[in-house]
Amino acid sequence: MHTGPTLLHAYAISWRSESWRSSPALTHADSGHTLNYEALFARVSSMAGGLRQAGVAPRTLVAVAMERSIESVIAILGIMAAGACPCPLEPRLTSQEIESRLRTVGIQTVLADAPGLATLEALSKTRVLQAETLVNAEAFWADDIQPHDPGLLLFTSGSTGRPKGVLLSHRGLLNNARGVIPATGLDATHKLLHIMPLYHTNGLNNQLFSPLLARSQIVLGPRFRASDMPALLEQHRPTIITGVPTMYSRMLDQSFTPESLAALRFARCGSAPITQELHKRIEAHLQCPLVISYGLSEATCTSTINPPHMRKLGSIGKALPNQDIHLRASDGSVITEAGIEGEICIGGDSLMMGYLGTSADGILEPAASVIHSGDLGHVDEDDYFYITGRLKDVIIRGGENISPAIIEHVISTLPWVRACCVVGRPDADLGEVPVAFVVPADPALKDKPAIEILIKEQLSRIYQPEEIYFIDSLPENSVGKVDRKALALNLATSAPG
Repeated sequence: MHTGPTLLHAYAISWRSESWRSSPALTHADSGHTLNYEALFARVSSMAGGLRQAGVAPRTLVAVAMERSIESVIAILGIMAAGACPCPLEPRLTSQEIESRLRTVGIQTVLADAPGLATLEALSKTRVLQAETLVNAEAFWADDIQPHDPGLLLFTSGSTGRPKGVLLSHRGLLNNARGVIPATGLDATHKLLHIMPLYHTNGLNNQLFSPLLARSQIVLGPRFRASDMPALLEQHRPTIITGVPTMYSRMLDQSFTPESLAALRFARCGSAPITQELHKRIEAHLQCPLVISYGLSEATCTSTINPPHMRKLGSIGKALPNQDIHLRASDGSVITEAGIEGEICIGGDSLMMGYLGTSADGILEPAASVIHSGDLGHVDEDDYFYITGRLKDVIIRGGENISPAIIEHVISTLPWVRACCVVGRPDADLGEVPVAFVVPADPALKDKPAIEILIKEQLSRIYQPEEIYFIDSLPENSVGKVDRKALALNLATSAPG
């Protein structure tokens, strides 16, 4: 495998080499249309040239508002090849959500396809470039991008409620790929069925950037639906699939032929906790190992992987190279003994450059040398890590992080709402779902449809509470803060309201 100081350098060398040119790179799952690495290099180079001709300068932040497609992959890679920094947006965001994200991090340029243009019409002070008009430009490939330059911008709500950008460096992107490839054995014999979102760190770093550095083939499937999976596996016979626990849980209701599963070497799972019971059921159903990994967007993507053929059930695996994964006690001291619980902390070359959007002027907030994950865990004598709980309030619904504060803010805008609190409730399918507790100013005002309509208008579908309960007051702890744990416990023992 050719390597360089950035993914861009490595791709430029590899994709043009004689031994790579004819190897399949990207396949459209429905049509079967395939680009080999020579064609991929030409398409990405042309997109990069079109962006430069359109005035996109190096290190510029460029949002991508495109439907899931080969073209959107070309767009993301083309922005990188132009020397700029892509920021893929989640499809089906409202105009209000898009504008909020762009203003938060100071993005002024958006690359869009035809479906994305309609949503972007209402935006002000935004330059919109149509992807289809940039495809036949003269080839270009930036050769002056450095490891410390911005390589990818992803949005996360974290625990603050305000969307902010996680700015990743080219150093982090390459370090993640160099760790994932040997840990999972990615090479030219692998075919990966891509079914995760292209705006998600896993869908980009582990299922796009890493395979393309290892000469693997990527089959870009449609947006995940469990009912599609038997036909996709039957048609393409992948060696790897990757998903979150919710995806695999839904696949348990589907029937797969032995032939469709025969090529699978393992399935990867991350982005949310998984029970050992579900883990065993998935392995039995797919007839292959299920490899659990762990990481944060703020640490590029993956920090630990359970080795495919040396995995330990219940573990998130061992630390990847050039990453410092350790546990810290409540007093900040580093835990060195096996079996002692502490907060999982991450350092090393994969750490983000920092947050964008945490201040009114959008200035980058540099990352600390160590990131506190908010997850509790322990390590065993063989250096395998295990997660035991979570400190933070973020709700993980089907692998997507949801900040309760975002939902609470919207509900609180209703004049008849005195207070509200949103907590996560365990869900067999999605892992967790948001549930809202609302205190009306007038006990007679309990307009649940009004809340549902308001959230639907202002937020994406994943933020819609599974239930809305009306209560007289929110519980408080000894210092007067809302006691979220008490509400969660109330959910577990009874149905309030």
